[in-house]
Amino acid sequence: MSEVQYLGTGRRKKSVARVRLLPGSGRIVINGKEMDRYFGLETLKLIVRQPLVATETESRFDIIAKVEGGGFSGQAGAIRHGIARALLQAEGEYRPVLKKSGYLTRDPRMKERKKCGLKKARRAPQFSKR
Repeated sequence: MSEVQYLGTGRRKKSVARVRLLPGSGRIVINGKEMDRYFGLETLKLIVRQPLVATETESRFDIIAKVEGGGFSGQAGAIRHGIARALLQAEGEYRPVLKKSGYLTRDPRMKERKKCGLKKARRAPQFSKR
């Protein structure tokens, strides 16, 4: 396998995506399925494509992604992060564009833990005076 490929790992919430960028026609495969079949919502497909649109490389690379953990929204964010990192490996001059758009920054927001005495992280039990 002498084909050139670029790797990138993306993370978001509980999701971890391993992304491979291969020279190609712009096909995106996630966990063995076409992106249109994997993600139902159009907004999630848009999130995945954002780094490619920003760098104007939609039809230059094929993307193969393996993603696990979390929900669909977190997975889409993880794939976006992975694609941005892989594009950086492919071409260093994309850095200012990707950095300015915020695709290289790992989103630190996580689910807050549940505290004792509360129903959820911040939701207190219903209060009654009598």
